[in-house]
Amino acid sequence: MNKVENIVNKWDSQLYDNAHDFVFKYGEDLINLLQPKAGEYILDLGCGTGHLTRSIADAGADVVGIDSSAEMIQQAKRLFPDLDFRVQSATEFVSDKRFDAVFSNAVLHWVHEKEKAIDCVYLNLKKNGRFVLEMGGKRCVEGIIQAFRKALVAHGYNEPAEKQLWYFPSLSEYTSLLEKRGFRVTYASHFNRETVLKNTEHGIREWLKMFASFLLEGIDSKTVESILADTEQTLQPTHFRNGTWIADYKRLRVIAIKSNEY
Repeated sequence: MNKVENIVNKWDSQLYDNAHDFVFKYGEDLINLLQPKAGEYILDLGCGTGHLTRSIADAGADVVGIDSSAEMIQQAKRLFPDLDFRVQSATEFVSDKRFDAVFSNAVLHWVHEKEKAIDCVYLNLKKNGRFVLEMGGKRCVEGIIQAFRKALVAHGYNEPAEKQLWYFPSLSEYTSLLEKRGFRVTYASHFNRETVLKNTEHGIREWLKMFASFLLEGIDSKTVESILADTEQTLQPTHFRNGTWIADYKRLRVIAIKSNEY
């Protein structure tokens, strides 16, 4: 498996909307922290298929949605043709006009170049602009990762290096990075959020296919299915309850204000 700085995952945008819509549905509550206002210019960083971008626009804001996945942006444009969606990276986006706020839901744990992403947000915000985010926090999906690693090794594949997995920081680690760049953190929370998966028969298997396909590249399909089946078997005593599969999510939510000018 190749070393990656920012994880490149293969996305099935329709499967994402149909089977894993909990990602943006949980993000609806994050918009309450954003408190978008009419006339504000807001960036939805890592907008996916655009559902939360739509909610921000419905509050009266002028919103731009960006995502590094062309597949996600194509689906967003099909669903919400009246909104502005662009294929852009979290570490390289540039706007001619600075934003009143940058909103990001379930995205930044995919970005290992975290300082570069924070810098990009900072440079594209107005002074006193706000950065409102949710991402995976320390020990997120730890049980799934451990079982998956065990299955990979059992099938003769080297345990993936830590850098190949997601970036799940602690609250102190991430808020320190923000403060170092010139943000003033006004709210931060790290909390458990066990998440029910829609597929009651093979929820863990489908979760891994959706969110960890980058770790299965180069492995033949028969072996992949065996690895996924072994992972589910390991997790059944802890992650299968009352006929449903559970993902052991830990989330980090932050509000930070651009308090310095460069």
